[in-house]
Amino acid sequence: MTTDGDALAALRRDAGREALACLLLLGLAAAGLVLTGALAHWFVLKALAVFLLGCAAILHGLKRHVPHARFGAANRVTLARLALIALLAGGVGEPLPDPVGMAWGTVVLATVAALLDALDGPLARARGLASDFGARFDMESDALLVLVLSLLVWQFEKAGAWVIGAGLARYAFVLAGKAWPWLARGLPPSTRRKAVCVVQITCLIVCLGPIITRPWSQAIAAASLALLFYSFAADLLWLARRRGLPMETIK
Repeated sequence: MTTDGDALAALRRDAGREALACLLLLGLAAAGLVLTGALAHWFVLKALAVFLLGCAAILHGLKRHVPHARFGAANRVTLARLALIALLAGGVGEPLPDPVGMAWGTVVLATVAALLDALDGPLARARGLASDFGARFDMESDALLVLVLSLLVWQFEKAGAWVIGAGLARYAFVLAGKAWPWLARGLPPSTRRKAVCVVQITCLIVCLGPIITRPWSQAIAAASLALLFYSFAADLLWLARRRGLPMETIK
């Protein structure tokens, strides 16, 4: 009989193999970009560091994927997204000798990462490998992508530093839950929340496009940020109305 401990050990081995393969591909891709002369050697280290931090979080949270003993195709897709996000993160703080070329490259990478987001959920359900872990992995990858994109929008001078608020909102919400436990309660599934996330990512990618000049990019970023804050406000209101209820009564 297979125990949860056996399943977790097998799962960690499977996830470790997938992560190692992805790490090697990421390293090669990052080194290749450095060889073009557009990026400094620190780019490789930054990209790998972001990916390894993500992998550490994955291994920590894998127990929520038990009793599944396989990492699964859906999580592999999300892992690939994490690698692309790590490449984008490596570009934060890099000099911009060719801002137009780098902006287009950023748009392409970010678009691929965003499109892959449409695959992991259906794959998990089709393969019978849906889990709390997979949903959380997907959500945290989205949050990291928004943070990285908001930093790049600021770096490319498409908006002021205030745009980084889009990337920090999720993490501020999590930290607030440490001080006020009622904020850490689970939220019900929300189409509004998913739609706002898609709009936020899409708007930040659009802002990075070289054909979008600063007045327009600022307006787009500001509108998407306002929508994001509205979504967080709606969730805060839902939680606040139920903060005095026992956990088991909340549906």
